[in-house]
Amino acid sequence: MAADLHGFGRILRPASQAGWAKRDKIGVREMVPDIQNLIELQRADREILRLKEEIAALPKRVAAIEERLAGTKTRLEKAKTAVKADEAARRKHEAAIQEAQQKISKYRDQSLEVKTNEQYKALMHEIQFAEQDIRTNEDKILELMVNAEAREKDVKAAEAELKAETAEIEKEKIQARERTAEDEKQMAEWNAKRESARGGVDSDILRQYDRVAKYRGTGISEVRDQKCMACQVMLRPQTYNEVRSDKLVSCESCQRILYYDPSQDHPAIATRKRRAHPKIEASQAWYYRASHGEEGEVFLVFVNHGAESSRRIYDAASGRKIGETLLREGGYRLGFPEELTGDTLRLNGNWPEPEIDEWGGELPTATLDALHRDLNLARVEAAAPSKHAKEEAVTAEHPVVSR
Repeated sequence: MAADLHGFGRILRPASQAGWAKRDKIGVREMVPDIQNLIELQRADREILRLKEEIAALPKRVAAIEERLAGTKTRLEKAKTAVKADEAARRKHEAAIQEAQQKISKYRDQSLEVKTNEQYKALMHEIQFAEQDIRTNEDKILELMVNAEAREKDVKAAEAELKAETAEIEKEKIQARERTAEDEKQMAEWNAKRESARGGVDSDILRQYDRVAKYRGTGISEVRDQKCMACQVMLRPQTYNEVRSDKLVSCESCQRILYYDPSQDHPAIATRKRRAHPKIEASQAWYYRASHGEEGEVFLVFVNHGAESSRRIYDAASGRKIGETLLREGGYRLGFPEELTGDTLRLNGNWPEPEIDEWGGELPTATLDALHRDLNLARVEAAAPSKHAKEEAVTAEHPVVSR
């Protein structure tokens, strides 16, 4: 039977052909080889993409340092040029003083030979002009000498900065070359794993995976608590039973291939477990929005930084970051009121911001899974709120009521 590549809950291949439900002596179910290979393939695809992005980012990081280095070189050249210009101006003023002194000597010699008072007064007047010219040039030389100290400081500071940045960029280049070599080595290993995994998947299933992964970033999704964990859409009971009964089906909403891991699905425990509520006054807050413009379902994280706050957005299915980190004045409730609409759910989550920055453009799998687990608990709680949950909600809205 050929794989069905369309429609919700349609069987991609019958269980008899899939070879899914092998059981050992103690009754532990083994995973379908196709599914196991698809999971390994998706993991390899993610790692290869991460490595490609890292390799592409390394030259940009070095280029940014080189740009800063070029700016320092420019400042150093300007400082040296200013020093040379001051030296040239000083020589010019010294030459003007020497010329004025020669004029004074000449006028004094001439004064000894004059015959009339008018001639004598004229020579004395010229001598006064020359003496004033000497004082003016001496003042300018003094000013240049004062400025020279600042100029020399600028040159020395620029030279020191250039030396430090040159050493830094050489270090960065070495690290970039080493990191690139290591990434390329890892990429070769992951490519080999990828090809091995692809070779173990039925061709029809592989085409389905490739088509969905091309547009959604991932092509396979776990089913847990009767939901597709990638798009968070509830499955029909019949489809859920088909997945649980070892049949390969696709999600109607996102078209990802679905699989079920019984060791991860504990709906009864999740329902009974009392969900911890995030502190309302916490400086970091995670939210889920079912609809965020063209992006659809997203996770938002806000972090307060004293007088300002930041906002990051991640795709709820793939964990990919959407857009840039946005900063606004005031706490996040004042800075981003349009984000806190009625379709948001507050989630538990608190990671150091430097760690969040290190994530780059994608949430780690463990973080994404943790957010989805808490989202599931929040939905269960919202669907059937207990008396205790209602009391906690009142306490969160009116802290003065708490003990």
